[in-house]
Amino acid sequence: MQSIYHLQCFTGDGRDYRGTIARSESGQMCLHWDYITNTYGSGPVVRNAKHNYCRNPDQRARPWCWVRSGRRVTTKFCNVPVCEEELMLESCGKRPQKQFKVVGGTITTVESHPWIASIFQKVRTSRKSVFLCGGTLIAPCWILTAAHCFPDGAATSVNRLSVILGKNALNETDGEREQRFSVTKVIPHKGFDNRQGSYNNDIALLQIRGSSGQCAKRTESVLTACLPPEHRMLPPGVFCDVVGYGKESERLWYNSQYLREAKVKLLPQDVCTEKDYYGSLVTKNMFCAGSPDWSKDACKLGEGCSRERRPGVYTRVTNYNRWIKENTGLASITTGSMYPQK
Repeated sequence: MQSIYHLQCFTGDGRDYRGTIARSESGQMCLHWDYITNTYGSGPVVRNAKHNYCRNPDQRARPWCWVRSGRRVTTKFCNVPVCEEELMLESCGKRPQKQFKVVGGTITTVESHPWIASIFQKVRTSRKSVFLCGGTLIAPCWILTAAHCFPDGAATSVNRLSVILGKNALNETDGEREQRFSVTKVIPHKGFDNRQGSYNNDIALLQIRGSSGQCAKRTESVLTACLPPEHRMLPPGVFCDVVGYGKESERLWYNSQYLREAKVKLLPQDVCTEKDYYGSLVTKNMFCAGSPDWSKDACKLGEGCSRERRPGVYTRVTNYNRWIKENTGLASITTGSMYPQK
């Protein structure tokens, strides 16, 4: 039996929501579920359908309902808030442990970057899962990652994917720190296009769910990251952290087994787009960062490697706040209200 509190909000994707809110986000009154079934003979099945309360019978991002749009009927997400205890927003972006000093990329702890996610994929020829990509926990049920990790796009088999939070080492298991999840949905950006080698719109979302139906729980090893306000960007010259399990040097073919970090400096956009850097391959949806002596950047942590005039190129996430909101239904995490004001 749900508490009164949970009748006014939803957790996860809201498939278990049984409250009485019956209006869309725009304020439209929801139509009765049995009216849709009786009139149009289609639509997902809702138990006890003689009501117009918001529900999520087909595992969309959150509760929704049918509404009128002129002479047609259409579906809209509902004005049902996410339960505050599920969001973990009060502590987003706060590290319980300070990061270590970086010299050329060093081993770090997950408590220094508790929003880091490890994405694994089962090998087709065996049951073994191998590390696929890193990601960032932006809400208890949502991971932000790169679209290039999923060559099959939206057709990627979610049954082969899994996510582990709180992981210090790829080849070690820590039951006290780690939280494991299956992936219920893969949402790569529809505009991702690497045919020209530019990786434009290289962003994707994963919806996760634990074995008992829960999402991520707040611990010292697992916290959400804060998303900055839309189109916000730090100025050139600021140093930032790069974190992951990537290659420790260009000569190695395998990833580091341990979580590593490096400090890189943001470069001016006009420098990134110079002909002897990346030229037109760097779009307005990207930014560049590297170390002044070209000794470290994402090459120590991912594909590619730092060479002179070849800094790391990253997705400008704040260009996608609206896209994140539309696909997760979580307006509160994309407003930048929890972003540190410095």
